[in-house]
Amino acid sequence: MVADIDAATLEVDLLFYIWLPDASGRKVAEALMRAASRGVTCRAMVDGLGSRSLMKSSLWSAMREAGVQTAVALPLGNPLLRPLRGRIDLRNHRKILVIDGYITYCGSQNCADPEFLVKAKYAPWVDAVVRLQGPIARQNQILFATDWMTYTKEELEVGDGVAPVAGATVIAQVVASGPTQRYSAMAEMFETLIFSAREELVISTPYYVPNESMQDALCAAAYRGVRTVLILPAKNDSREVAAASHSYYAELLEAGVEIREYVGGLLHSKTLTMDGEITLIGSANLDRRSFELNFENNMLIHDEQLTCSLRERQQQYIDNSQWVSIEAVSEWSVRRRLWNNTMAMLGPLL
Repeated sequence: MVADIDAATLEVDLLFYIWLPDASGRKVAEALMRAASRGVTCRAMVDGLGSRSLMKSSLWSAMREAGVQTAVALPLGNPLLRPLRGRIDLRNHRKILVIDGYITYCGSQNCADPEFLVKAKYAPWVDAVVRLQGPIARQNQILFATDWMTYTKEELEVGDGVAPVAGATVIAQVVASGPTQRYSAMAEMFETLIFSAREELVISTPYYVPNESMQDALCAAAYRGVRTVLILPAKNDSREVAAASHSYYAELLEAGVEIREYVGGLLHSKTLTMDGEITLIGSANLDRRSFELNFENNMLIHDEQLTCSLRERQQQYIDNSQWVSIEAVSEWSVRRRLWNNTMAMLGPLL
């Protein structure tokens, strides 16, 4: 990302849910400041809750002084007065970077070190990001522009972008969702892909708190003979979310879904591969917060080579995971089951 920003000649648009003033966060900020100093238009947007430590740091003001245009999505303001002006539980969870309208990134990674100092005891945070060149960048740029204009009231013109690259074979589509407009779009896309699988479906997500239709879709895939693998972190940064996830294990396992719990850190990667052909990657988790409360961005990609590469990464997750058996789940105590089910009832809040 830093190398691409350093090579930018026209503009850089960047949005992160969490941007920390750590080593990685500082490197990106310094790259933006260098770009701004040579006349590149640089816009940086962060979520008011997720990046509050950056906004309180000297790095945020240094970027503004260096000519980087900054904005805050869903600012908190006074927490006591915020409920009178709008909902505090709605967050901009997107991760977007567009360079010169030609290069773009999409994935789960926030702008922070893998040690993720705000929750260091769960480190390292394991992420996956895809970098694409071509017309797909304009789609991400339009998405960024909608957020920028919403919170700054500044009109942005997005150009026609680049022409299709000769010989390119990757078919890609940016998919965005949020609570203000057709919030069900992301969940519907996940379910459509799950129902379309015929041979194999592999999903990684840090937070699994599904709605009923999502749970049914995964079970249906396994019942009809599709190898269905769900990879979750063995140690979650939210005790409540982990409990809610566990409440769904028995039904999934009875249907034949393979559940693997990653033990090499906090698996934060949000990926889906289907039948060796389709990839879905981005910011959305398989939970009701992502589907109903957050502003999210994903990419749907039809390409065997890219899907194969991501499937290899997913296999690394599987190889570093422990297998969850139906026998182990059946031995959970009544107290643990009660706790899990209680947290599942709070799913929309988690």
